[in-house]
Amino acid sequence: MTEEECKQIVVKIIADIAPDEDLNDLKDDVRLRDQLDLDSMDFLDIVMELRKQHGIEVPEEDYPKLASLDSCAEYLTPKFLEKQSV
Repeated sequence: MTEEECKQIVVKIIADIAPDEDLNDLKDDVRLRDQLDLDSMDFLDIVMELRKQHGIEVPEEDYPKLASLDSCAEYLTPKFLEKQSV
């Protein structure tokens, strides 16, 4: 799993949660909440979908690490790789 593939997974989850959002021009290094109309419930939905769809647990203290696509990829890629090696 590459960081780019990880970003695509996060974007797909966001598309499912917020289908009215335009995700075509997302900037990798800008906070998702600054680019999209996501509230705290949407953010929790993203975390829950990561767990449900991919078995990735994100502890609450790590939520800030999911602020942008870049930080999501940096945080989640090792978790996906760990899942693949099990």
